[in-house]
Amino acid sequence: MGGQSGPTMDSTDFIDEADYKVAQNTSSSNSHGQGGSGQVPGAAKVKSFNGSGSPDPYEVVYVKDNVSVHPTQYASERISGKLRLIKQGASLFMTWIPYNAQASGRRMPSVVKASEKDRNLYTIRAVSLAEMRSIRRHTPPFGLQYIIIVLTSGLAFPPLYFHTGGVREFLSTMRAHALLVRSNDDPNVYLVNDVQDPLQRSLTSLELTEVAPVAPVIAEEAPYPVIVKKEDPKPVTGESSMASSSLETSVFRQGQRREPARDIINVLEKFSMVTKFARDTTAHLFGESRTLGNSEMDFDRAPTRLHNEARTSSSTSALPDVNKVQEATVEHEPATAVDVSQKQREDKRDAEDEATTTVGTFELVDGTQNDSPALVWGRARPPPLGHEEWVTFLDNKGRVVDPKALKKRVFHGGVEPNLRREVWKFLLGHFKFDSTYSEREALVASKREEYKVLQTQWKSVSEDQAKRFAKFRERKHRVEKDVVRTDRTIPFYEGDDNVNVNVLRDILVTYSFYNFDLGYCQGMSDLLSPILYVMEDESESFWCFAALMERMAPNFHRDQSGMQAQLLALSKLVELLDNPLHDYFKQNECLNYFFCFRWILICFKREFDYNNVLRLWEVLWSHYLSEHFHLYMCVAILKRHRRKIMDEQMEFDTLLKFINELSGHIELESTLRDAEALCLFSGQRGVACIPPGTPPSLPVLETE
Repeated sequence: MGGQSGPTMDSTDFIDEADYKVAQNTSSSNSHGQGGSGQVPGAAKVKSFNGSGSPDPYEVVYVKDNVSVHPTQYASERISGKLRLIKQGASLFMTWIPYNAQASGRRMPSVVKASEKDRNLYTIRAVSLAEMRSIRRHTPPFGLQYIIIVLTSGLAFPPLYFHTGGVREFLSTMRAHALLVRSNDDPNVYLVNDVQDPLQRSLTSLELTEVAPVAPVIAEEAPYPVIVKKEDPKPVTGESSMASSSLETSVFRQGQRREPARDIINVLEKFSMVTKFARDTTAHLFGESRTLGNSEMDFDRAPTRLHNEARTSSSTSALPDVNKVQEATVEHEPATAVDVSQKQREDKRDAEDEATTTVGTFELVDGTQNDSPALVWGRARPPPLGHEEWVTFLDNKGRVVDPKALKKRVFHGGVEPNLRREVWKFLLGHFKFDSTYSEREALVASKREEYKVLQTQWKSVSEDQAKRFAKFRERKHRVEKDVVRTDRTIPFYEGDDNVNVNVLRDILVTYSFYNFDLGYCQGMSDLLSPILYVMEDESESFWCFAALMERMAPNFHRDQSGMQAQLLALSKLVELLDNPLHDYFKQNECLNYFFCFRWILICFKREFDYNNVLRLWEVLWSHYLSEHFHLYMCVAILKRHRRKIMDEQMEFDTLLKFINELSGHIELESTLRDAEALCLFSGQRGVACIPPGTPPSLPVLETE
């Protein structure tokens, strides 16, 4: 695939077949007659939630049943599923979800039940067009049509066979939402987003598709959509192998098998070219934005070293410079007529925004602009995890086959609202990942009875007993005082005599008897409220809350040891990732970081709207990158507003007021991207800032 040059846009790429024209006209008329908008038949709009919490529809623009993968040449071992193209915002994603065992037997009689392991192995989970390099279409005179999708990494998905046609429709839909052109070298190859610009020429010249993957490494750290079978790392080579057999591995390539030693040398040679290509092409891409008056991005200027340069240079010798990957940008004021001194002051301020850290040099984002580029190159967020994809994570007995893959999926895309009730129980630890359907049913039943016993303990206390039970009266009074003020603007809890408010109270009082040492503390109602909202069941809400408190209980200890440990870790992370800001806090006696107390205590519960809180908590509970991702969230928010904090010389009282007023004005998705970048950039140095056992980690067991 590498080295293909000169792709041209042909207006007849997808409409050169007369029968397809007729099919398109028929499809359009049918959609119009049904009140549609010319979408592919079967397309549908589904409501999700965007960063502001308002409904943001993602649209299924193409759906095709009975698209299959052929692991072997035997028809009895085919794995059939549903192929979709999903448009969310400005991004387009492709998914292929195999039918579950029950649906396969019911809806597609010709499809046999494949093993759960194979079904999970071949599932394609929300790959964006940005990750695709080309699509090869095969239309043999006899046999099934199929396509092979090659990724920018050089890997490819298994061939997707269309048993009832639909390849032309698929390509037409792709073309409607992305730049898709035929290759001059092969008319059956369609290049995805391949244009004649420096970026494309640079990527093409790398010829990474000519390099065979080193599968054992990729098996552990493969890009998100790439599927690798760990049992046998040998890639299947040759187009005929792709069409007939994929038992050995599900990573496919086009071309001849290459010598591994030579391939490794080629990889190293190609990677040596990456830095220059990235700098040149990125500068070119954003050059037009500069001429149009948009945010200026100057990637070639030398980073400005601040007063901690000597210490930084010695501590970063073994770490990558963040500036080298060009994933951070800085906002500048629009060009105006200013005097020389004013211009110098602006240049100085912009230079100071390029902060030297102990993990490299960042160009910091101006948090006053909601649309500022994030610290990381903004990856397109996939649609949330839905039910059909969820079942592919489970084997036939209900066990989660790959917990790490599930956590990664939730971390990047979240969970559809109607699926949260099931998935949250795993994320919170109420259900074990290796539990079966029957084991979970038995657990729910036994825990329901146990909850009734716990509840009876305090509900059976008479008024006369309560008069002699000061601790009980005190805790019950504090709970009743807090629940009537918790999320009462949410329809689920609004109104007088709301039964859900009463359930919230009962759960919290019961928990104070379940964990008598800890009891009830202000803020617990904030943590329970979303769980009850999602679970809609008193017993299950209690046990999910109890599981969460296994990690969060130190936040409410009377000696505040849990909070102090997290604030200390936050201080070290800020020192690592933004040393000038840390020095500013030190000069203004703000190193206790108490202005972030509320963020950490209740996991940003009051900083975002309700739907965004649910989305954020899924990310935090996934523990995918770190158990302490909430601390990187804190750093990301502080870095976004560092200019205002430092320019206005905020002291503790002013800073505390400013931080509290950010509530409801923090953009979630960009903050998540920034936090992810900070977590990745800090690496093991970031891990070292957080001592083992720091909440919400599970307590470290002491050994004798």
